[in-house]
Amino acid sequence: MRTSQALATITFSNDPFFQRFGTNLPRDLRAQAQGLSWTEFAQRFGPTGGPVRLGSWDCTGLRAGRSTYTATLAIGDTITSASATATGPIAALTSMLYDAGFQLEILSFHQQRTSAGTATFILAEHDGERRWAMAIGEDCISSSLSAIIAGANLLHR
Repeated sequence: MRTSQALATITFSNDPFFQRFGTNLPRDLRAQAQGLSWTEFAQRFGPTGGPVRLGSWDCTGLRAGRSTYTATLAIGDTITSASATATGPIAALTSMLYDAGFQLEILSFHQQRTSAGTATFILAEHDGERRWAMAIGEDCISSSLSAIIAGANLLHR
């Protein structure tokens, strides 16, 4: 029993998210983040720059659990409006990104409350390349949207 406790301590002590917030990263992401500083971790998995950025976001409820979402996307130097009708904001944003040429599939999705807000971690894939992305936002929706944008930017550099 002491050996497994020691291994867990070593793993978590090398986890920059655990060091900062006291909660664990998803197991596969933890292995990739091991030994990084918080700054290195945030830059690698939560880039704030890239070819696509999200501006405004709005939702209008419809019937049968569907809503119409509208967004302002900046793609390179071009600012465009996008909309999608979906059952939730994640499906809507991935649809908008697909239409704009930034395809990605979300393979894994995790959220945690932290002292800084809600942290979202996604494992996204495009053309066989898989990347973890993360974002911290004031609520679960803003955090999710930012993590998806980070994933799109990591996969479409």
